[in-house]
Amino acid sequence: MVKKEGTQIILVNPHGQVLLYLRDDKPDILYPNMWSLLGGMLEPGETPLECIVREIAEELIDNANEIGFQLDPAKVTHLCTRDLDFGIEHTFTAAADFDIEDVTLTEGQALRWFSRDDAERTPLAYGDNAILETYFGSLTSA
Repeated sequence: MVKKEGTQIILVNPHGQVLLYLRDDKPDILYPNMWSLLGGMLEPGETPLECIVREIAEELIDNANEIGFQLDPAKVTHLCTRDLDFGIEHTFTAAADFDIEDVTLTEGQALRWFSRDDAERTPLAYGDNAILETYFGSLTSA
């Protein structure tokens, strides 16, 4: 059986906070009503980097320009790839400097910037607590 393959991104603001979104509260989705990193599934022929750039453009709309939030692929860094029970997950990081009020979330209920402590205290979807621990740990060991 072929595993599903997806991407997620750790967007980090100038204060070192990470962007999470509150998933929809629908019984037919995985991890309803839980906080999670933004991301999505690869489409046929798409690379993981192309996927995360597309997903962010689809999920975050820049209110001033009424277009999808544009990640610069040259400024997106691959953190790791994990083989998890629900599929293969490629995690990326990138800097993001915007106010949540300046974007519209197209899926999910809310956006919020989380400090490291906030994220550690919040049960996250898709095992995102572990990946954020890896991310924050890489900062202290660098």
